Amino acid sequence: MRRASSSLLSSLSKSNHLSVNLLSNLFLHLPLRNHSPIYPSHLAPSSNPYSQSSLRCPSHRSIQTQPWIPPSSRSYTPEMESNPAPEEIIAAFEALESSLGGEDDKRLGVACLEVGEKLESFGSEELDKALAFALRAVKIFEKSDGGWSFSVAKALRLMGSISCKMKRFEESLEALNTADEILGALEKEGCGESDVGLVRIAVQIQLASTKTAMGRRWEALVNLRRSVELKDLILEPNSLELGTAYKDLAEAYTVVLDFKEALPLCSKAMDIYKEQFGLNSMEVSQLRRLLGVIYVGLGENEKALEQSEVSMRVLEGLGLVTELLQVGIDVANIQISLGRLDEAINMLKRVIQQAEKDSETRAFVLVAMARALCCQEKFGESRRCLEIACGILDKKEAVCAAKVAEAYAEISMLYETMSEFETSLSLMKRTLAILETLPDEQHLEGSILARIGWLLLLTKRVPQAVPYLDSAIEKLKNCFGSKHFGLGFVFKHLGEAHLDMDQPQSAVKFLTLARDIIDISFGSDHEDSIDINQLLANAYGIMGSYTLAMDSQQRVIDAWERHGSSAIEDLREAHRLLQQLKKKAQGSPSAVFPANSLPLLPQK
Repeated sequence: MRRASSSLLSSLSKSNHLSVNLLSNLFLHLPLRNHSPIYPSHLAPSSNPYSQSSLRCPSHRSIQTQPWIPPSSRSYTPEMESNPAPEEIIAAFEALESSLGGEDDKRLGVACLEVGEKLESFGSEELDKALAFALRAVKIFEKSDGGWSFSVAKALRLMGSISCKMKRFEESLEALNTADEILGALEKEGCGESDVGLVRIAVQIQLASTKTAMGRRWEALVNLRRSVELKDLILEPNSLELGTAYKDLAEAYTVVLDFKEALPLCSKAMDIYKEQFGLNSMEVSQLRRLLGVIYVGLGENEKALEQSEVSMRVLEGLGLVTELLQVGIDVANIQISLGRLDEAINMLKRVIQQAEKDSETRAFVLVAMARALCCQEKFGESRRCLEIACGILDKKEAVCAAKVAEAYAEISMLYETMSEFETSLSLMKRTLAILETLPDEQHLEGSILARIGWLLLLTKRVPQAVPYLDSAIEKLKNCFGSKHFGLGFVFKHLGEAHLDMDQPQSAVKFLTLARDIIDISFGSDHEDSIDINQLLANAYGIMGSYTLAMDSQQRVIDAWERHGSSAIEDLREAHRLLQQLKKKAQGSPSAVFPANSLPLLPQK
């Protein structure tokens, strides 16, 4: 008998933000009682995890994601140093330009660079002009310096930043990679410029930002981590700026569900924050919420609960009611995950009494309450909570689209648990429509595409499922890398779809990719790994490749044997199928080796 797979996408969870725990649940189809809670936006990684606070280096200069130039190189006139309009900046520049020595005068390049920075700060309306000044600065510096130089690298960094804001991402990457190459060469040559390291940090941060905007979060992590390593060489060990850098990097790893990497980084940030802000501060409390997400991702729910309960006490003492309500929802979700349903419901009742009517907080409480009631199989009451929540959220989409999108995804998973698949599918498509308008959420968009594909597969609409699964693969590869476990699940379901459409060769291709990823992520004894081997045996059997089919079937048998007495029925069926394969290989007309069937519908 075929087991319920832990395949793609979970049934339930709760959140107020497009956060990492939703991604975990979208990827993992776990028993209801084991689901992880989802945390509100103040805890989850920010929409732009690469925003940085000022970085103080030993020379007391500062560096930000906004353009930075050493003070010694500034050449603004007094008029340019105030807060003039763009037209006034350009007029002041033109007046200065007439007094300089032309396109080979480095001072003109410095002025172009500074004007470009100023214009960039005005936003989208001035970006074209800002980019033109940055490009002009590059050309002047190349001419005055005789080729690549520190000044050229600074101007290229500005070009990369502006191009990213203009969504000209390839141009942004080209400029930034060139800047990084120049700065790396200067460091190796022992360049006398003391600020090379600082500008290199800015370049790495901007590379991370550009790649994130392109949906390439996994690649962005490399640059963000490099920026932290560079900061570690410059900053004091317990400086606030270094603590913030650790926190940002922990958040970035959490977004891609790499909780093992995130935990030590968050712990380092926590040590610094406690020293800088004090144990009972708002800042430490917020960091505890991130730590709670990481613990949940690692399956350590008791530790996550401990962090949330400490945060509640601190926030109550500080009189921060809004934040206290958010943490109250966190606590309830963890209690649900631990099976403490009565405690969770009591907590949610206390929270909802303090939440404003028709507020998004009230809607999130109702979704969490629906989850708890669903665990108790009180489906009527759960459905009523969801209906009220949807009524509130419908009015909030224009105000907080990201939060509403996640809530719809959560509600969709609850309806699936109650076997209301059409409602679930409709809500998931609504979620996708919102996410398509939010460029920073491509990682979640890929997961939702996979979710829709899974639901179509589940309801026997296989040809409709395939395009969604194909699109999910491209999104998820960019966001999570080519070996992420979520991608393995999508490959698996795509293999199932092709097998159902009598395309065993295509099925084998995708199932083999799935097995390579799932075996590495969860081991060969994981039920998904076993399921993939069974599907491969089916596919090879249909193709008449009986040796390969029997090899895959034997892997199924070996894995079930290692499960012991809990898998006797599965083991018996696996042995029966192997015997049928052997008969098929011998040409027996009586042998029956079934092709793959679609996943069984979950039971209420």
